[in-house]
Amino acid sequence: MEVIQVVMEEDLLQRLSREARARRLTPSALIREACKHYLETFREDELDRQYTAGYRRHPETVAVGKTGERLAAEVWPCEDW
Repeated sequence: MEVIQVVMEEDLLQRLSREARARRLTPSALIREACKHYLETFREDELDRQYTAGYRRHPETVAVGKTGERLAAEVWPCEDW
């Protein structure tokens, strides 16, 4: 692991320290968890944005939607093993 320095407001540092104590973590461990969570959430949001942008560029036609609706309603027989 590498050591970094982070400048933050006193109020934020106090809140961070209280939360870390409540979770029985060091402030460093809490910051690592928060960063991991942020990056995972950021990645999910970016994928959602790309997905939405793709459908805006190439919207689904009524025909494609109807075909998907019919396929979703079909019941396929189970395969015997």
